[in-house]
Amino acid sequence: MAERVPSDHPSVSTVRAKIARSGGTTRPCLRLPADLNLSGGDIVRLSLDGRAYHAPVVEDAEGFLVRGAYDNKRLARDPGDGENRLVEWAESSGRDPGSAVEVDEVEPGFFYGVRVPGKRTVYDVPQEPNDSLASIAEQLDDN
Repeated sequence: MAERVPSDHPSVSTVRAKIARSGGTTRPCLRLPADLNLSGGDIVRLSLDGRAYHAPVVEDAEGFLVRGAYDNKRLARDPGDGENRLVEWAESSGRDPGSAVEVDEVEPGFFYGVRVPGKRTVYDVPQEPNDSLASIAEQLDDN
């Protein structure tokens, strides 16, 4: 069963981030601050309005960003086939490029929440997969 953690819980670190444009497109992406425990190439769980998605973290000349959030890990690795839930969330919450958002680091390196500044939320934190089981699943996906 998933653990429930509010965004204002003492174990949650919150940083300010910004919605930006993704490359030369007009699609929104999430520009992340450097003080989060992330690396380019990571796929993290990202909560948007209470629903957890899989989000690849990429690095460019300005730092780390998330260009999309997807329904499963396979779509996060190959996003051409899936709906970009980050774009949907940005549009539905009125977050245009340049808008501030709050990023909650719930489980460093694994689970993050994105919310409109000042809005409190409660996260259903999924259980982190066992490393050996995750590597087996990735090998099966690659075949």
